[in-house]
Amino acid sequence: MESIVGIFNSMADAKRAAAMLRTLGVSENRITVLSPHTRETEIEAQIPTTDTEQPGMGQAMGGTVGAALGAAGGATAGAAAASLLVPGVGPVIALGILGAALFGAGGAVAGAAAGNAMEKTMADGLPHDELYVYEDALRRGRSVVIAFADDHQIAENARAELARAGAESVDAARDEWWIGLRDAEREHYISQGGDFSLDEAKYRLGFEAALHPARRGKSGPEVAAALQQRYGADSASEAFRQGYERGQRYQVLIVETYKVTPESEKSSRRAA
Repeated sequence: MESIVGIFNSMADAKRAAAMLRTLGVSENRITVLSPHTRETEIEAQIPTTDTEQPGMGQAMGGTVGAALGAAGGATAGAAAASLLVPGVGPVIALGILGAALFGAGGAVAGAAAGNAMEKTMADGLPHDELYVYEDALRRGRSVVIAFADDHQIAENARAELARAGAESVDAARDEWWIGLRDAEREHYISQGGDFSLDEAKYRLGFEAALHPARRGKSGPEVAAALQQRYGADSASEAFRQGYERGQRYQVLIVETYKVTPESEKSSRRAA
């Protein structure tokens, strides 16, 4: 099963892209659209919306949100939505069942999707390494389309059509995200006596490693074995270590800056 991802400037464009994916043979229940919960999404959605709780903050998936879609769990991308409160992002609308799987606890679909082998497989296959890229896109008011296809050719065709429809790729969004941080990180690393021109690649690798949901809130020594297994000798370098520490601080700062408060939760519920 292959994942297909595109980032759009509006929910309207993302919903049109999702409809296009269905015409290419991607199953409707394997497509989700994530969008920040703004006035635009309230107007455009025009569909039943259910609230999703967020238990287990800081657990498994980094505490991004809680379980699954509840009452909306059996509905497809075109029929229902969940209103998710995402720490570090804020209120997010997820059309389709995969949105809660991506941001859910335990790395698998909970609630209504639990026990369904197909959804479990998709949840396990979600690109969690890219989660921070999706979150950054949502913070900037953009919408994300995520889909899965069993057939490689369908997946390739879908990616090509998303690009033609104006989607930004995850790789491009990741580079844009880093460009926004690069000057400050370069200055910090140089202040610590490092040579950023030589060590940037390893420093950035460590920074991004800290943003994986399974590592959020965990120090380098706590996950040293996992880092060594995933990144090999690079994980032992000073540049990687410093990058990892800065990535952890960045995550804390983002969550605090975009903190979900009781007031914002009430506002989200009223809007839903």
